[in-house]
Amino acid sequence: MKRVAIFGNAGGGKSTLARRLAAVTGLPLYPIDLIQFKAGGGRIPHEEYLRAHGDLILRDGWIIDGFGCVASAWMRFAAADTLIYLDLPLSTHYWWVTKRLIKSAFVAPEGWPDNSPMWQSTLDGWRVVGRCERHLAPKYRQLVAAASPSQRVHHLRSARQISRFLGTIKSEYLRQAQAPSG
Repeated sequence: MKRVAIFGNAGGGKSTLARRLAAVTGLPLYPIDLIQFKAGGGRIPHEEYLRAHGDLILRDGWIIDGFGCVASAWMRFAAADTLIYLDLPLSTHYWWVTKRLIKSAFVAPEGWPDNSPMWQSTLDGWRVVGRCERHLAPKYRQLVAAASPSQRVHHLRSARQISRFLGTIKSEYLRQAQAPSG
């Protein structure tokens, strides 16, 4: 696990899983929102985003969470050795988008640009959930079903599966760290 693409619908826990996975693996984390948006929520020019993204996926190791745009997402999926698709029930996505808004009153979401417009982001998130389920989720499901044999694929469908997956990875990395080097 060296190049990890975490993707799924809005409010699906991608950023949280990405941070936890980066802490376990030591891989550098690159949230798409920090690459695509400026402080305050404005977008950087699209060509600038594509260049930055293209440079990232050429690196030896990374965890990238988020979407960006269709072209960059599919480039990232092809470059990844590990695909993690968070495919939760729609009610969970809507609730987690709402929960992020509530929590933002007390602490800024990690992995988001400074001073992000949380109310507008929440409205956008609520709109995106249904559209993503209709348009992107079928493509994501095809992607994970037809992934390259050289890719590890994890299709996680519940908070419990996400937690178990993270526990499994922690155990793998702990065993590797304790194994005598030969």
